[in-house]
Amino acid sequence: MSPSRSWSTWAAPDAASAPGRGPIACGVDQPPVPGASQEWQDRTSRPTVTAMHASSASEPAPASGADGPDQITVSVVRPEPGTVVVTVGGEVDMLTSPQLRSVLVEQIGDETVELVVVDMDAVTFLGTSGLAALIEVREAAHAAGVGLRLACTGRRVLRPLSIAGLLPMFDIHDTVKAALAPT
Repeated sequence: MSPSRSWSTWAAPDAASAPGRGPIACGVDQPPVPGASQEWQDRTSRPTVTAMHASSASEPAPASGADGPDQITVSVVRPEPGTVVVTVGGEVDMLTSPQLRSVLVEQIGDETVELVVVDMDAVTFLGTSGLAALIEVREAAHAAGVGLRLACTGRRVLRPLSIAGLLPMFDIHDTVKAALAPT
């Protein structure tokens, strides 16, 4: 069993605070939009990553949800030696995908890990940056000789994977239990 690890909350830099710049729209710095409400132009909410927690199977991660916009939850559990289950919830987009990528690459880089299962049933949005992160993680797992399986039945994850033609690239299962089963 490995000891528990917790990560602190992360917030992306606020583009609206940069001199002469407005809020970020579609990943590109934009000047304030003429006719847009002042509330939109003055928006200062920042995306956050919450409840990143790693534990052994005997110490489950605390329950936490991605309640607000632009949030992601990631928990790591080791149900048995050599196996890791990473549960992801919330939005996986350009602001949150780096944290998901980081956690998954860290698990793949652990020499004791033989299989990583990514439970994505609680994901509410999967953007192109999330797809790119999954592809990068798949390549890292392949290079390290680590098995990577996705557990998901949600349209919010399967549809972007399907549209991008990525379904054949991943070993996808309906449940975590099925993903953990020997093949």
